[in-house]
Parts: sequence; structure tokens; C-alpha cells
Amino acid sequence: SLTERAIARHEVREIEQRHTVDGPRQDVTLDEDDDVVIIYNRVPKTASTSFTNIAYDLCAKNKYHVLHINTTKNNPVMSLQDQVRFVKNVTSWKEMKPGFYHGHISYLDFAKFGVKKKPIYINVIRDPIERLVSYYYFLRFGDDYRPGLRRRKQGDKK
Repeated sequence: SLTERAIARHEVREIEQRHTVDGPRQDVTLDEDDDVVIIYNRVPKTASTSFTNIAYDLCAKNKYHVLHINTTKNNPVMSLQDQVRFVKNVTSWKEMKPGFYHGHISYLDFAKFGVKKKPIYINVIRDPIERLVSYYYFLRFGDDYRPGLRRRKQGDKK
């Protein structure tokens, strides 16, 4: 969507500015505590937005970076080419470490690509019935993040 593209452009601009001001860190070796990436592969309707907001609230205080992983058409499965690019970016992007990356993406086994320092994957799960109830209300009433968005099922009383 246009909003997601605008957010992505903003994040890239912010990173580029930081990179220009700080200079490249390719020659810097990160210590073990800083060479950490946590990937939160969000499961829809499991309070993932609330959980992610906590990460954003705490990142400055705790000195880590938060990055939203946005996939094409919200498809959680990546092509092989995109998998290779993703693994390379996650393992070599020192400016974004330590990092908390989040998005609706499928698990990717970094070991298959010869990576020794793999990211840590986390998830939040929810009772299936509660998740379905949450989805029902989300489809009908939306959320506060995109109040102008008109959903197909909005107002449907079935």
C-alpha cells in the first residue's frame, strides 16, 4: 500500500543518513552481544502489533534497532533469490545490529545458506478460537492504525 511504501522510504532514508553521518562500519567487528538479530515472524491476530509496539518503545533506551520486514503483496513465502538476498542482508548489515526485525514472513533456515551466526526466531501464539474472534472484529471494525481504510466485510453482520 502507499502507506507501507512511504514508511519503507522513510526507514531507508533514516538508515542512509545514519550511514553517511557515522561512516561505513564494514571494517568494524561487532562483539558477540551486538551481533544479534531477533526475527519476530508475526502470526496475524496474536497481539503482534502490541508486542511490536513494545519493541519500538524500548529500542532507544536499550540500544537496538527495529526494522519492519515488508514482503511483496504480504506473501510470507520468499523466492529463492529473495531468500538469498534476505540472508545476506540480515547477516551482513552491521548498522542494524543488534536488531529486532518483524513482519509476516515464513521461517527461513539460515544454516542452509552456510551461515554460522543465525538469527533468533520468536513468535507469539494465541488460542485458535480467540484468534478467530479477533479476526472477526478486525474485519468488521478495523483498527486504529489505518482508520480511513474501508474493508470489504466492514459493517457485515453475518
